[in-house]
Amino acid sequence: MCADVIARLKSQADAPDRVWLAGGSTYAGLLAETGRLAHALVALGLRKGDRLLLQVEKCEAVLALYLACLRAGVVFLPVNPGYTVGETAHFLTDAAPALVVTDPGRSAALAASGRRVVALAKLMEMAAREDAAFRDAAHEPDDLAAILYTSGTTGRAKGVMLTRRNLASNAAALADLWRFTATDVLLHALPVFHTHGLFVATNCALFSGASMIFQRAFQPAAVLAALPQATVMMGVPTFYTRLLADPGLTREVCAGMRLFISGSAPLSPATHAEWLARTGHAILERYGMTETNMITSNPCEGARRPGTVGMPLPGVEVRIAGPRGVLPQGEAGAIEVRGPNVFRGYWKLPEKTAEEFRDGWFVTGDLGAFDAEGYLSILGRARDLVISGGLNVYPAEIEAALDDLPGVAASAVIGVPHPDFGEAVVACLVAAPGARLEEAAVRGALRDRLAAFKIPKRVLVLPDLPRNAMGKVQKAALRQAHDGLFAGG
Repeated sequence: MCADVIARLKSQADAPDRVWLAGGSTYAGLLAETGRLAHALVALGLRKGDRLLLQVEKCEAVLALYLACLRAGVVFLPVNPGYTVGETAHFLTDAAPALVVTDPGRSAALAASGRRVVALAKLMEMAAREDAAFRDAAHEPDDLAAILYTSGTTGRAKGVMLTRRNLASNAAALADLWRFTATDVLLHALPVFHTHGLFVATNCALFSGASMIFQRAFQPAAVLAALPQATVMMGVPTFYTRLLADPGLTREVCAGMRLFISGSAPLSPATHAEWLARTGHAILERYGMTETNMITSNPCEGARRPGTVGMPLPGVEVRIAGPRGVLPQGEAGAIEVRGPNVFRGYWKLPEKTAEEFRDGWFVTGDLGAFDAEGYLSILGRARDLVISGGLNVYPAEIEAALDDLPGVAASAVIGVPHPDFGEAVVACLVAAPGARLEEAAVRGALRDRLAAFKIPKRVLVLPDLPRNAMGKVQKAALRQAHDGLFAGG
């Protein structure tokens, strides 16, 4: 069995000069800080199994507090700092945290909920007076480590329960697969309330003894300035498109890099190709979700295929299923997952948890297919599948064709009600700067690429596409906005 996250932290701290944050702390210093913070949590009355809700802007202390919670057996519950007090109220009621840690500006409003609230700066002051030596709470691999709330795009947000085994097994597999070592320097510009920045990035560095350049927000100029000192970067597709728009992105700037990784939303083949031509690096795209951590990855060594998310991680099983069972290679169906990476269930929702599993396999809600060489392609969310005139239309296929057209900066394909076809395929496009997109020209350009039933019946050119904090297009919002497009027949 792989080592626990805290066991790996202690192992890295045995090398007293090993750097954790570039220009900042060492692993030994991080271990000491987590010990002091764990003492402070215990002094505030927290016990094993209690929840700690954290809602602060990105800062280095978030990582130390996450690890301190693991040491004290406290369940870590990070919340997007962009959420309003009203939006956060659901998490306060549902998770019933024993302690809320926040920025000073939110303290009074969150305290009105009746929960105990302390400002992060105050907690750090308390910790500074504590002893660095801390006796970790007794724990088992399947003890709860964190609760992350899903975005709730189809209803009330659900709390995803992640165990220590979930986090450790995934970190060990990724650090090995992506060839992380203590000589790596990870450029970290991701949010830390989400599994990508909090667990994938942080734990990969921690498991390998790598150091991090920790940036509090993604700013293209700051990222470009830091790239010559880094060896690895993880980002969402928006990072890469915005960097490509900056003339400062050159092969020389990326000369010391060994790996660019993308996830949290689909990376278009066009962006993949442009990045390769501009930098000489092929972006490695991987696939995961809050409930499963990471599931598949393109290889670190070998072909990184645009439009695919690679192969299952070691120890993780993936199958494609239909209503009557497992489907053969090449056929599209529901992506189902089994392995030590899969979450325990949804917080206080046992019936919903049971609905999401089939014979011990987690039903991801995504549609996909494996090719002959074992690479998985994501065809979209099952709820995004468009059935037009009785025929299945997979949005990802249409979006790939649209993204190849000159002048298209971004695309999203949805289905909306149609009086004749049941659902009609609609393309929502954003034009590249200086480009002009015409509906008839776009539809005409697709005729040689797609079957007639797949060609969008309408093409809408929008100023932008609605996205969540991780850059994922919110198709539910698009469907709602354009629900009546064909209402007149």
